[in-house]
Amino acid sequence: MSKKLALVVGLGLLGLAGCTQNINPTDMDRGLIGAGVGATVAHVGGHDVAKGAAIGAVAGALCDDVRLCQPTQPRYRSY
Repeated sequence: MSKKLALVVGLGLLGLAGCTQNINPTDMDRGLIGAGVGATVAHVGGHDVAKGAAIGAVAGALCDDVRLCQPTQPRYRSY
Protein backbone atom coordinates (compact mmCIF):
# COMPACT_ATOMS: atom_id res chain seq x y z
CA MET A 1 0.00 0.00 0.00
CA SER A 2 1.43 3.33 -1.01
CA LYS A 3 1.88 6.09 1.53
CA LYS A 4 -0.62 8.30 -0.29
CA LEU A 5 -3.29 5.60 -0.24
CA ALA A 6 -2.63 4.83 3.42
CA LEU A 7 -2.96 8.52 4.27
CA VAL A 8 -6.24 8.88 2.39
CA VAL A 9 -7.65 5.71 3.96
CA GLY A 10 -6.66 6.92 7.42
CA LEU A 11 -8.17 10.35 6.88
CA GLY A 12 -11.31 8.80 5.41
CA LEU A 13 -11.76 6.56 8.42
CA LEU A 14 -11.15 9.48 10.75
CA GLY A 15 -13.76 11.51 8.90
CA LEU A 16 -16.16 8.59 9.00
CA ALA A 17 -15.76 8.29 12.74
CA GLY A 18 -16.35 12.01 13.17
CA CYS A 19 -19.53 11.95 11.08
CA THR A 20 -21.32 9.55 13.37
CA GLN A 21 -20.42 10.96 16.77
CA ASN A 22 -23.30 12.06 19.02
CA ILE A 23 -26.01 11.10 16.52
CA ASN A 24 -28.04 7.98 15.97
CA PRO A 25 -27.20 7.20 12.33
CA THR A 26 -29.57 5.09 10.28
CA ASP A 27 -28.56 2.45 7.75
CA MET A 28 -29.02 5.10 5.05
CA ASP A 29 -26.65 7.52 6.81
CA ARG A 30 -24.00 4.86 7.28
CA GLY A 31 -24.44 3.69 3.68
CA LEU A 32 -23.96 7.21 2.30
CA ILE A 33 -20.89 7.79 4.43
CA GLY A 34 -19.49 4.40 3.41
CA ALA A 35 -20.15 5.12 -0.26
CA GLY A 36 -18.28 8.40 -0.03
CA VAL A 37 -15.29 6.87 1.70
CA GLY A 38 -15.28 3.87 -0.66
CA ALA A 39 -15.40 6.09 -3.75
CA THR A 40 -12.60 8.29 -2.44
CA VAL A 41 -10.34 5.37 -1.58
CA ALA A 42 -11.02 3.73 -4.95
CA HIS A 43 -10.26 6.95 -6.83
CA VAL A 44 -6.99 7.54 -5.01
CA GLY A 45 -6.02 3.90 -5.45
CA GLY A 46 -6.71 4.05 -9.18
CA HIS A 47 -9.61 1.57 -9.08
CA ASP A 48 -13.21 1.70 -10.29
CA VAL A 49 -14.95 4.45 -8.32
CA ALA A 50 -18.45 2.98 -8.75
CA LYS A 51 -17.32 -0.38 -7.44
CA GLY A 52 -15.58 1.28 -4.48
CA ALA A 53 -18.71 3.30 -3.70
CA ALA A 54 -20.87 0.17 -3.87
CA ILE A 55 -18.59 -1.79 -1.57
CA GLY A 56 -18.41 1.15 0.87
CA ALA A 57 -22.17 1.60 0.85
CA VAL A 58 -22.81 -2.06 1.63
CA ALA A 59 -20.15 -2.07 4.35
CA GLY A 60 -21.56 1.09 5.91
CA ALA A 61 -25.16 -0.07 5.84
CA LEU A 62 -24.38 -3.49 7.29
CA CYS A 63 -21.72 -2.57 9.85
CA ASP A 64 -24.21 -2.41 12.72
CA ASP A 65 -25.70 -5.79 11.76
CA VAL A 66 -22.34 -7.44 12.42
CA ARG A 67 -21.80 -5.26 15.52
CA LEU A 68 -18.87 -3.22 14.16
CA CYS A 69 -20.31 0.25 14.57
CA GLN A 70 -22.65 0.01 17.50
CA PRO A 71 -22.67 3.02 19.80
CA THR A 72 -20.84 2.54 23.03
CA GLN A 73 -22.41 3.47 26.32
CA PRO A 74 -20.40 5.85 28.48
CA ARG A 75 -18.92 4.20 31.50
CA TYR A 76 -19.44 6.05 34.72
CA ARG A 77 -17.21 5.61 37.67
CA SER A 78 -18.65 5.19 41.09
CA TYR A 79 -16.94 7.36 43.65
